[in-house]
Order: sequence, then structure tokens, then C-alpha cells
Amino acid sequence: MRMNCSSDESCRITRCLRIALWVAVGVGALGLAVMLLWNWLIPVLFVGVPEIGFWQALGILALSKILFGGLRGGGHEYWRERRQRWANMSPEEREQLKSRFSRCWGRGGDAEVDGAKRTPEV
Repeated sequence: MRMNCSSDESCRITRCLRIALWVAVGVGALGLAVMLLWNWLIPVLFVGVPEIGFWQALGILALSKILFGGLRGGGHEYWRERRQRWANMSPEEREQLKSRFSRCWGRGGDAEVDGAKRTPEV
């Protein structure tokens, strides 16, 4: 679904709100999955362990992320590769990339990617 925004700023805000909504839905779904799996498996496997609620499941999810995934999050190698790629670019290549990003994400209006003109999704 495409909508024409009255200004680029409103498009950007709308896009950010949509991303935030999807992140919240994803976190909620993961919390629900942890709660359901815990309540299905753990009390049966370990006698005396109580069932947990949704917020406790989110706490377990956060704790497991801290203990097993670190605080910085995943994808360290991805960003390392991006920084290396940027360092190896010529000044002309950097300007091309910057202009492409400003057309897609900045105040440039309609974005043109690979020669095809498109309207930003909202």
C-alpha cells in the first residue's frame, strides 16, 4: 500500500512508527513463544518449577540475550564489513552512495534506485 505524504518529514515519521510497531509485535511474539514453550516443557521436565507469565517470559528472553548474545547485539561482522567497504571506496563512490541514500531516506522526494523511479512506501 502506497500513500502520498504531505511532506518528507511526515513520511519519515510514519516509516519510523511502522518499524517501531513491527519491532513491538516481534518482541511480543517472541515473549509469547518463550512463555508457551516454558509452560509446556519446563514444569513437566522439572518437578516443582512453576509456570511463568508473559512479563516473566520477556525477562527470560532479555536475560538469555544478555548472557548468550552480548549487549551489543548481533551482526558485528556485517558492520565491520560495511566500514571496511566504506574505507575502500573512492571519494566519487562515496558521493554516489550518499546521494542514493539521501534520495531514498532524506528530503529528496521520490527515490530513484537503479534508474527506476519509485515513491517511498508508507
